[in-house]
Amino acid sequence: MDWLIAPFEVAFVQRALWGGLLVSCVCALAGTWVVVRGMAFLGDAMAHGMLPGVAVAALLGGNLLIGAAVSCVAMACGVSLLGRSKRFGADTAIGLLFVGMLAAGVILVSRSQSFAVDLTGFLFGDVLAVRTVDLWYLVAALGIALVVTVLGHRAFVASTFDPRKAQTLGLHPKIAQVALIGLVTLAIVSSFHVVGTLLVFGLLIAPPAAAVFWSDRIPVVMVLAALIGGLSTVAGLVISWHAETAAGATIAAVAVGVFFLSAIVSVLRERVGRLGVAAVAALPLVGCATGEPAVVEEVPHGFVAGAEEVSEAQTRLVVSDGIGGVRVVDLLTEEVTAVSESTAGAGERAAGDGRFVYLVSEGKLRIVDSGAWTVDHGDHKHYYRAPIREIDGMVLDGVPGALWAHGDAVVTTVVFGSGETLVFDRAELEAGAAGKPRRVDGIAVPYAERLVVAGADGRVEVRGRDGSAGEVQVEKCPQPSGQAVTRRGVVFGCADGAVVVAQREGGFVTEKIAYPAPAGDRATAFTHRPGSTTLTALAGRDAVWSLDIRKKSWTRTAVADPVAVNTAGEGSPLLVLTRAGVLRAIDPVSGTETAQLASGTVEGQPVIEVDPDRAYVNDIRGRVIHEVAYNDNLRAARTFPLDIAPALMVETGL
Repeated sequence: MDWLIAPFEVAFVQRALWGGLLVSCVCALAGTWVVVRGMAFLGDAMAHGMLPGVAVAALLGGNLLIGAAVSCVAMACGVSLLGRSKRFGADTAIGLLFVGMLAAGVILVSRSQSFAVDLTGFLFGDVLAVRTVDLWYLVAALGIALVVTVLGHRAFVASTFDPRKAQTLGLHPKIAQVALIGLVTLAIVSSFHVVGTLLVFGLLIAPPAAAVFWSDRIPVVMVLAALIGGLSTVAGLVISWHAETAAGATIAAVAVGVFFLSAIVSVLRERVGRLGVAAVAALPLVGCATGEPAVVEEVPHGFVAGAEEVSEAQTRLVVSDGIGGVRVVDLLTEEVTAVSESTAGAGERAAGDGRFVYLVSEGKLRIVDSGAWTVDHGDHKHYYRAPIREIDGMVLDGVPGALWAHGDAVVTTVVFGSGETLVFDRAELEAGAAGKPRRVDGIAVPYAERLVVAGADGRVEVRGRDGSAGEVQVEKCPQPSGQAVTRRGVVFGCADGAVVVAQREGGFVTEKIAYPAPAGDRATAFTHRPGSTTLTALAGRDAVWSLDIRKKSWTRTAVADPVAVNTAGEGSPLLVLTRAGVLRAIDPVSGTETAQLASGTVEGQPVIEVDPDRAYVNDIRGRVIHEVAYNDNLRAARTFPLDIAPALMVETGL
């Protein structure tokens, strides 16, 4: 092992090792986004665009890092300004600035003969000349990069895959883009003096690109990229020590080599499967094996038996006419599927848990599998579709009144206005059977692998999923009616306001958000976009409520004759349907109307369903569903004609 240890016994190689490891971590954080968002050309241009700033700083006797940073910022601003032109694409702007900045740098360098060696160091770096102060600069850069990466993660993810959704969620995609370019600039500026501009691009791109072959989760890709960069640093220093090659170039070459090795393994894995790759790797060990080896087949990440994983959300509308007809409208293909023509009654009430829709009529609960759902893993999502079908339901005791449904990976709860909850086993529903649900007294909502229950006595309790006794919360919820699950916890509507139950480090906490005085008509049923922290509810016959969980505040907005209300979340308008059949967009802060749209005569139970892009309103008499672009002045986007009256409507797939 002397050949491996010997190079690192020298002090300057030790500093080079630490410098390379720190650069690998910084480049992993920024480079992952460069690879995922397809910003490689921009990263290369910014790396070479530093030359004018470095040259000017050297001529003036200033700090090279500051000169490089100023030049990078100028490059980024120029790309942003020229990229707005409709005459040519952003890549043209990047190419022009890339050539222009590099040419300007070469012209400045040519003014002095002393730049000959400095230019070589600028282009190729000298990792073996890293000083202790350089390591501290890299530590500071890594700290800043970590803060930007953590704080901007959600905004970066949303703006990368769906900028419109990011805007709807209030994540400010334009600001996220600026922050992301700043992160890339930080990585390039802090690293160029270690490995040079030509080679920093290799560490910025190669390790994350190699990591993408092994995982599709962004945090995991970042960790793998840092590990690959660190491995490349160690291997590159060892090879350069024994082969007497340039250390920085060798490190970058090893990183690129790891990328191609990962690509080859990925191709083999796709062609012959994971087991085939494992078998090839295990061939040298066959001679040493005894007996028959056990073959364990790996289940792919996100695999769901009987379902097809797809690239985007499969949003659908399940509608019922209340007398037997049930239809499923595919919002992507516009195909309408007839589920039932039964005369037993298709629902006086309807609720959904994201996949399954529950219809209550004439004392019977019917369950429809819409065949579309989303599994949210926090930093990424899986989208699925499966055959549409009806599941055998069950006979109910008495008249249930209002109806709500909530589900997670293990259970689904169906909550009735009578104050009782049925807890269904999710696996049984997915297998096509209702099974024997467990009854719970009170409003029970699945959350954080628990059941949060608001009882008729006002007690709020966090129980086990099996119904076992749990922790009684401090805040009480008198006369509970209405509930919702948000990113900040479970919300219960109470006589004196709302109670929020959230999971925190060390357990669960509750908080009361009281009504403003005087409260007026209380909220008894919440509507909101799935996951949103802004809830809406009717407030009698002349107003609507909006409840901002993040700001912990209620807002009462006066509206004449409201019959339905919803919102996409913070920063989006309140969508209010009036008895006159007019859909109104109302600014939640000022209360002023910003747009309106005639949606047809209001009958029965009008519904406004909202997803990250569109809103849907059922026109019962017209037998149509209106799709509305709520962020485009209530523009009528599409109309879905039906052969039944859409008396009840639930959106699934989210």
